[in-house]
Amino acid sequence: MSKKVFVIGAGFAGLVAARELQTAGVDVEIFEARDRVGGRAWTEERMGLPLELGATWVHWMQPFIWTEIARYGQELIESPDYERAFWIGDGQVHEGPEAELDDRLSRPQAKIFEGSEELFPYPHDPLHVLSEEYDGPPEVAERMRQLDQGAVLDVLRDGSFSQEEIDVCDAYWSAGYNGYTASASPLMAMHWASLSDHRLSLLDEQTLKFKLKNGMQGIYNAMAADIAGPIHLSTPVTKIEHDETKATLTFEDGTSRTADAVIVTIPIGALNNVEFSPDLPEPMRRVADEKTNSTGFKIWIKIEGHHNFIATAPTGSPIAMTKAEYFLEDNTTVLVGFGPDHTKIDLNSVEQVQEIMNQWRPDIKVLECDGHDWTADKWSGQTWATIKTGQFTDGWHHFHNTTTRMYFAGADIAQGWNGVVVDGAIETGITTSRRVLKELA
Repeated sequence: MSKKVFVIGAGFAGLVAARELQTAGVDVEIFEARDRVGGRAWTEERMGLPLELGATWVHWMQPFIWTEIARYGQELIESPDYERAFWIGDGQVHEGPEAELDDRLSRPQAKIFEGSEELFPYPHDPLHVLSEEYDGPPEVAERMRQLDQGAVLDVLRDGSFSQEEIDVCDAYWSAGYNGYTASASPLMAMHWASLSDHRLSLLDEQTLKFKLKNGMQGIYNAMAADIAGPIHLSTPVTKIEHDETKATLTFEDGTSRTADAVIVTIPIGALNNVEFSPDLPEPMRRVADEKTNSTGFKIWIKIEGHHNFIATAPTGSPIAMTKAEYFLEDNTTVLVGFGPDHTKIDLNSVEQVQEIMNQWRPDIKVLECDGHDWTADKWSGQTWATIKTGQFTDGWHHFHNTTTRMYFAGADIAQGWNGVVVDGAIETGITTSRRVLKELA
């Protein structure tokens, strides 16, 4: 093929799309706003070890990332099982073995997941029951639409669940949605359940248990090395002009270049940095303006001594969940934590984080804390994309329906693992690039 395609973004979606296109003989160039590849996956030396500032956990039941792990010969290591758990529920601090916290979660989580088998018979086709191919009961489709208008904890407020049970679920999903549960579509939690055989234990294992020994850098750097064409770093795109035959990019320095097509992997939270001509269709424009439910943060915390625990707190605490990840030889422990609102925390403030930790463990001494504010980052505008009320059935999927030579890819719009892990980014890098090849041919 004597075609040229531009790819905007050198994260997993962009790198995979470029690799797929070049294999078919297409001339590919990548333009990346940051000064590095990887996107929202970023392994960097912090606190004396390579830490994942962005995407972290992987699993063999995530088909797309597992292929890349095998391709590039990467190894897995486990996050620890926890000796103790601390959770705030109904205004009280509770302590017990991890199994006791799991027990508090099991009944309300089963209620949140109730009906996921019926709504998501094909987890990698999440809107199947709304499609013309669906031949099941029409009330299932209606139930899906109705659920999308609520919030993830709504089903727990019928009087049959204690405040403690509601609070531990609030903490779980504040971390999972990386945003406030009051605006989180219940369908995303149910979709994650369907991708995990409708089992909470497998969901936890897929999203929080296994990580790469050499970090995500072991894969995204290897992918970048496989790209024959240029990867232009520190080259933000300010405008995309697109029609049925071509796409033209304008850069910060005012220069422009034209190709047969462009694949845009910019996160939804950062789409408004770019001018589109013609503008995005109304459904896409609405999502770009609304953004996603992801308003939160990820933080790394180093504490004195070896302490193996997990701790959770409901809305009101800046950190919703924190857990031990590494036990270092200098008798320190590195924890990872998540919260729903990046404006409520200073990721580098030892004093503030110490005060937050005191609500669970006043005996803990915080030595250092670090992280990257992805939500405030101009080039992401969010952490992993999570779905607001109303956006599951009328949101992300609109980016699959382009009619010009401008296409979209990225974890935010994946059919499978939408947002939370890199599996969805790789999925869309493959599927979008194959669509481009078909239409260019």
